[in-house]
Amino acid sequence: MTTVYSSASDRDSAGRDDPDRVPSDSDQSGRLASGEHRFDQGEFDQGEFAVRSVVIHGYRRAYRMAGSGPVLLMIHGIGDSSSTWRAVMPALARDHTVIAPDLLGHGASAKPRGDYSVSGYANAMRDLLTVLDVDRVTVVGHSLGGGVAAQFAYEYPDRFERLVLMSTGGISRTLSPLLRLATAPGVDLAMPLLALPPARVGGRVIGEFLRFFGQGLGIDIDEILDVLGSLPDAPARQAIVRTLRASIDWHGQVITMLDRAYLMEGVPTLLIWGAKDAIIPVAHARRAQACLPGSRLELFEDAAHFPHHTDPQRFSDLLRQFVATTEAVRFTKQRWRELLVDGSPHSIPD
Repeated sequence: MTTVYSSASDRDSAGRDDPDRVPSDSDQSGRLASGEHRFDQGEFDQGEFAVRSVVIHGYRRAYRMAGSGPVLLMIHGIGDSSSTWRAVMPALARDHTVIAPDLLGHGASAKPRGDYSVSGYANAMRDLLTVLDVDRVTVVGHSLGGGVAAQFAYEYPDRFERLVLMSTGGISRTLSPLLRLATAPGVDLAMPLLALPPARVGGRVIGEFLRFFGQGLGIDIDEILDVLGSLPDAPARQAIVRTLRASIDWHGQVITMLDRAYLMEGVPTLLIWGAKDAIIPVAHARRAQACLPGSRLELFEDAAHFPHHTDPQRFSDLLRQFVATTEAVRFTKQRWRELLVDGSPHSIPD
């Protein structure tokens, strides 16, 4: 059930090594498989949707790429990887070119001591697109990836056409205590304990209890446990903690996109949120809609932090319809200057 508002694996050792410089994998060209088959992880890691990689600045950058047509750059969230798009990528690739990277420190990409800031990730998206000879994209971001998508739009207005933000970070200073706790000293040392079988069993029991009462964390417990289980070693865990600490502290989010939201005037912008999101609550979505001129908000009533997992068919249909019915924005230097000079940022209360 949806409410619409409009208005004001290849996780191999090469990907985990810290400063190891790795050679580029040979590229493999992928074409879309027809039909609506639901891929499991093993199938998704084969053929046209398999992980590929390039080496940029000496580090392995993993990504998936399939389909043909208008380009969608799909950026995953914290601790996740390109496999998060498994349920939607085949459908989207029927009539789009879909590029789904593993952010640095995630998935099969390298995990060095490096720049894990939102701006650093946005720069990495520009570099990957340049290497792939892709000029302009509709940028789609989930959670942390939404913050990266918004930063990409701000830093490279000539490289994007539309903006889609799903359950995105970087809006309000306030944040779930769970994410604040994840920035505490020594949390990377405790992470392996959370992936042990007793902890996973206990987590599932608690999750089922919360799910019974309709709580968002209960709805997302499988995804949360999968993220924790996908951090196999110290470099992977340290990379996630560095990513969190680059934008979050005990008081909440350090940065917000809303002080520059006025620059998105005229940009086709779609906000997608789970009404039961306990990690980044739906109040953030309403606030973003109020600050992003002309944006459209679509709520997935039965979803929490992963709407594209809860209802992948609706997500795919919604995204395809959004691209088909909106005109790509094209900024000129003069227009960007006018927005900077004449625009006035919204007040951003804590």
